[in-house]
Amino acid sequence: MRRELGKEWTKKFAEFDRVPIAAASIGQVHRATLPDGKKVVVKVQYPGVKDSIDSDLNNLLMFLSASRLLPKGLFLDKTVANARKELKWECDYVRESRALQHFEQLLKDDPVFAVPHVYADLTTTNVITMSYMEGTEIMKLPLNTSQNVKDFISQTIMRLCLEEIAIFEYMQTDPNWANFLYNAKTNKIELLDFGASRPFPSEFIQNYRKLLSYATLNDREKVYEYSKKLGYLTGLETQAMVDAHVNSVITLGEPFSGPTARPFSFKNQTVSDRIRANIGLMLSERLSPPPEETYSLHRKFSGIFLLCARMESTVYSAKLFKDIFFLVDK
Repeated sequence: MRRELGKEWTKKFAEFDRVPIAAASIGQVHRATLPDGKKVVVKVQYPGVKDSIDSDLNNLLMFLSASRLLPKGLFLDKTVANARKELKWECDYVRESRALQHFEQLLKDDPVFAVPHVYADLTTTNVITMSYMEGTEIMKLPLNTSQNVKDFISQTIMRLCLEEIAIFEYMQTDPNWANFLYNAKTNKIELLDFGASRPFPSEFIQNYRKLLSYATLNDREKVYEYSKKLGYLTGLETQAMVDAHVNSVITLGEPFSGPTARPFSFKNQTVSDRIRANIGLMLSERLSPPPEETYSLHRKFSGIFLLCARMESTVYSAKLFKDIFFLVDK
């Protein structure tokens, strides 16, 4: 703190609790109060974390490559390269503060979401100060929380996920459920941790929207066509590989398919299991790595699906998809 905010850093706060209220892999969070009385949290990065990323990932890549534990279709070098980039993003709190400010603008008129305000004068590469959010982690809600509230939370987070892709072309890609708080007093969902936020190229977004839209229409030819445009397939794959890939994409589109007036129940859904059943064949026969943007986007999608399933929610996902995401060729 002395190095980042100066020798007299304590004078910049009316109060600063030296015992952290939360800790994670790269830093810890302290509660504090500014001289004007505003409650804030200060996230402080552990020294040396940033410097260890390259060596740790290089060692992991060397071990897994030498041991041949993983199939070639995983394209491990691409996976590690993506992890390396995103971990370094998360270690740059100035970058995170800009992402947070961007989301504050994107969601300033949203009636449901609340985003912390970042205090730039108390933020550096290794320290970030932002307003304190008073909600409860959605997975730590009281046991008597009604299913209506759980459905509301799931529906709203699904809406944000689709908006991030189709409208903002900018996404907070970390699906950690601890990043979502529910404030029962305000009936708002409070968002945390923007270190993994990233933009997406418009051309990629347009093609991805069409891919998933044709999946909801069960149009296998168009799914195949846009899978090649996006780089998921080369056109030289075996028919078994093509079928497994197209089936997986269409399965992913199921929650967004059908009449918009009919909600989708995530309680007993088998989408994740059926996609997982195709993974073995796809990993053994995939000829090219998926587009770089896919790693973070699908991680977020998977996290939201699992969240809805964990909450046993019923979501009007087809309506959300039709209103926000749906796009096909004219």
